[in-house]
Formats: sequence, structure tokens, C-alpha cells
Amino acid sequence: MNLLEKTLAAIEGADRMAGEQAQKRLDSLTKPPGSLGALENIAVQLAMIQGRSIPVSGPKVVMVMAADHGVVEEGVSAFPQEVTSQMVINFLNKGAAINILSAHAGAKVAVTDVGIKGNAIDHPNLYIRKIRPGTRNMAKEAAMTEDEAVAAIEVGIEMVNMEIDAGAGLVATGEMGIGNTTPSSAILACISGQSLESITGRGTGLNDAGLKVKQAVINKALALNQPDPDQPLDVLRKVGGLEIAALTGVILGAAARKIPVVLDGFISTAAALLAYKFNKNCVDYMLASHLSQEPGHRIMLDLMGLKPVLHLDLRLGEGTGAVLAFHLVDAAVRIISEMATFEEAGVSKHA
Repeated sequence: MNLLEKTLAAIEGADRMAGEQAQKRLDSLTKPPGSLGALENIAVQLAMIQGRSIPVSGPKVVMVMAADHGVVEEGVSAFPQEVTSQMVINFLNKGAAINILSAHAGAKVAVTDVGIKGNAIDHPNLYIRKIRPGTRNMAKEAAMTEDEAVAAIEVGIEMVNMEIDAGAGLVATGEMGIGNTTPSSAILACISGQSLESITGRGTGLNDAGLKVKQAVINKALALNQPDPDQPLDVLRKVGGLEIAALTGVILGAAARKIPVVLDGFISTAAALLAYKFNKNCVDYMLASHLSQEPGHRIMLDLMGLKPVLHLDLRLGEGTGAVLAFHLVDAAVRIISEMATFEEAGVSKHA
């Protein structure tokens, strides 16, 4: 068995009994039942994941996977491809939004090069696990070979295992890759069967003409490659991305280790959808942070039965929405662990 097969075999459903115990405690606290809404749901899910009635919030890490996309040569992005490596350097120099928000949340940012095109980035804090310098152009051929796709998934599993072994108790997904809303839309179109018009957004700011080009390119890639919607590896290798593959591995790896994963936006959720297709149990370990401006994001979340907790009109990526949700996870843990029960506070529970 390779690392991917071993990881998939290790993913079990979360502990429902621990969730029930957590709900009983929440209902005993000095508040009307359910009155803290999503915070209570988060606390119950964490309890199920951790197998304990009162969950804890461990050290936090944002796993930022970076790679380029051959399909950019079709004119699907408002930004040039070299921005991928430029922004990765910005991450490493702690100048990007993800760095500021992660510092605010007390989270580590771990950046991995899975497939950046161009000159190698020399920085002591960059993990270099390059599978190839960007995917092939999916409008002309499959984006990856099967071996490349598996290797990229296993990079994600390897990296998240390394962070968990170092103590991480809460993981967020982040990414950087110019053009990556195009493969994400292609993945969703294939798996959902919904029209490209309803699921394809403007990415980093395409105009109307650019959006039409993007939709035509995705349509061409799907017609050419004919990915099988029931085979996530086939979808990934034909119309996916190296960073999307690595994030799929991060999610699968965290689920196998019973560690909660906070999903970011559209690209991260494309990876989550693939992970879900690999093993449906992994959805038990996913928390949806926010609903992005990309129209396909809600469809992806609905396919997995996930409900976002933030609605902030974000469309940056990097893991920014997921890191903002770290604060809500901390709040949920403090509520269930520190709030007084009716009995402890001497408050009458019923009139």
C-alpha cells in the first residue's frame, strides 16, 4: 500500500457518543438551549473529532500549498503567472494578508512549493516538495499523470503529518496559484454536473469577456479529457492542480489523524470535495469557515452538507477565511469548557 491508500484506510467516522455528551453539557450551561448557534455546533463537532465531551483547541497551523497552472496560457486569469512565486516570497517575508491574520490568531503559516514554475525560491522557511513546474495545460492534455497526482496528494499527507507530529491540533487549508479557480471550477463542473455559467466566477477580477473565455476553456478541457466524476483521482489528474492535490492530501491526512481541518474558500473546498469523494468519512473532520464570492463555493459546500459560519464577501484565498474562523473555534472551546452550568451558578433552569 502506498501512503495515500494507507491514509484512506485509516479514516473513520467521528465519535457520535462524544458529540452527544458535549451537547448535554452545552444544554446544561446558563443559557437557553441552542442560543449560541454555530458556536455550539462547532463545540459538538470538535468533541466528536477528538472523542472527548469537552474538546480542546490545540496549536494552529495554516497549510499553504503553492503551484502553477499550465491552463493560464489560455488567458483565464487577470494576473500573470509570475505572481505565484512573488506572492510566495511575500508569504515567507510575512507581508501578506494570511501572515497578518495568522499572527492575530496565533497560528503558524507553513508554505510548501508543490509545483511553482520558474526559478527556485531560496528561503529557509519554504518547504520544497515540487512534483513538476506547474501542471500541463488541461485545455490541450491531462493536467497531470496519475503518478504525479498521487505524489502531490502524498505531499499534503506528509506535510500535515509532520505538523501534527510537531503538535498541531487545528489545521487550516490555504493556497497560492495564479489561475487556480479554473481547475477548481472544472472539478466542480465534473462532479456536480451543473452548468459552467452557474458555477464559474471571475476569480481575481476577470471582466465579462474574460469570464466567457474562462468558461469556454473549462468546457474544452472537460470535453477533451472526459474525467470520470465517480473517480476523484481521475478528475484531479485530468483537470486539477498540484496545490489542489496537496490540499486534498492535507484534508485526508488530518482526518486519518482525527484532527479538525478548517476549510478556506473555493479552491480549498474543491480539494475538500475531492477528499470527500475519496472517503466520505473525512467530512466529519471539516469545518467550513466562510462563503466566498465565487458562485460555485456554495454548491460545493452543499454537496458535502457543510454550512459556513462567516459571510464576509472574501475572495482572496491564502487561507484567510479559515484563519478568521480560528477565533470562533477558540470561542466555542472556551464556552463549553469554562461557562458555568445552571447548577454551579445557582440559576433556575425552568420557570
